[in-house]
Amino acid sequence: MVDTTKNTQIYTTWGRNVAKPVNPNVAGKIISKAKRPLLVVGSEILNGDHLLVEKTIAIAKKGIPVAATGHSITALIDKDIEAKYINVHSLGHFLGDKKWGGLDGQGPYDTILFLGHKKYYLDQVLSGLKNFTDLKTVAIERHFIQNATLSFGNLKQEVHLEALDEFIENL
Repeated sequence: MVDTTKNTQIYTTWGRNVAKPVNPNVAGKIISKAKRPLLVVGSEILNGDHLLVEKTIAIAKKGIPVAATGHSITALIDKDIEAKYINVHSLGHFLGDKKWGGLDGQGPYDTILFLGHKKYYLDQVLSGLKNFTDLKTVAIERHFIQNATLSFGNLKQEVHLEALDEFIENL
């Protein structure tokens, strides 16, 4: 089992509510029990050897809808999954609206999963969600995301990939 709850040092300012560290098996079970989960992927999945693209596709194939932000949609086209493009800041506003129909028109989401974003960018979006919604947010990023509800700690790249494999197994 990969322990992703260590090394949760915060590199920026913090508030009263800081993300709780989570292990991949627990995160996987939380997402699998969610009524309306949503995976939000960023363009950082394109960096490196595209292993994060493969992990994203594996998560989507478990039945989790995908919101592609930035230019991450380019890696997901023609991959036999349904991904919708949306700007992450716009998505943050829509997620706060309880009457929003979702990207598929089926209603609002209850648990939001994040992968492949720049820490400083995602933390700002999650600050709004943390302070103005009741959504559960889970960051399976390589870096600790303080404004999420739950987050992996700061991980080396190879440990992050192992953690994602364990997460996918538990979906």
